[in-house]
Amino acid sequence: MLNNIGLPGLLLIAVVVLVLFGRGKISSLMGEVGKGITAFKKGVNDSTKELEEEAADTAKDVTPEAEKDKA
Repeated sequence: MLNNIGLPGLLLIAVVVLVLFGRGKISSLMGEVGKGITAFKKGVNDSTKELEEEAADTAKDVTPEAEKDKA
């Protein structure tokens, strides 16, 4: 369905959206979308960093389980 839109169709949609909502509303909306994307990327990077640190901690501890239980 969306394969047949093409560049003229996208330009027409952009013009209609601009007329309906106005430049100020679109600008603020895009700013909010940008903030959301930034927050999402930060969350993904933080969780990746946590997983890597957890894997590094696990890799450092090479004591067998039986010896851990005795200690």
